Amino acid sequence: MEPEARWLVLVIKIPAEPSRHRVAVWRELRRIGALSLGQGIWAVPDVPVFAGGVSRALELTEKSGGVAVTLNASGRGPEDAVRFREMFNAARSADWTEFLADCGKFEAEIAKEIRNAKFTLAELEEEEQSLERLRRWHRDLTARDVFGAPEAAEAATRLKICVAVCEDYAERVFAALHETPEDDR
Repeated sequence: MEPEARWLVLVIKIPAEPSRHRVAVWRELRRIGALSLGQGIWAVPDVPVFAGGVSRALELTEKSGGVAVTLNASGRGPEDAVRFREMFNAARSADWTEFLADCGKFEAEIAKEIRNAKFTLAELEEEEQSLERLRRWHRDLTARDVFGAPEAAEAATRLKICVAVCEDYAERVFAALHETPEDDR
């Protein structure tokens, strides 16, 4: 996207009670990576990847008895567009940093299982589910990182490492499961 990118600005007002409605809208907007500009004010780049989430947030707002206004924006000048982009990239960088930390936790967990020789199918299944969660998260982050935060490349590399670590662990599990008593001698 060019620095003069178009943005959707959502101005959302939801009744204070019950709070679950505000929380549902907040969660949806956070899930899609919307940038919070202030209480009830959110922005996303005006690109198709955000359309579904914006529609869901607007629908949730309407169902709660709230009011939403969607505005097209580009800023008054190039410096506004750059500022929006920097704010959006900072939010994506924070997302990628959190993802990278979870990759580290995943790798540490498997290293612990290897140290403890915990080579069970149940543990392997649990680790494979964790890896699938990382894959989904990476896909979601990649989709909403429309400007290409610098951490994205490192995250792709770390995900590949996580896959390799899990594959190695799977091989160890299957080797342990197929070990015969004679192999222990």
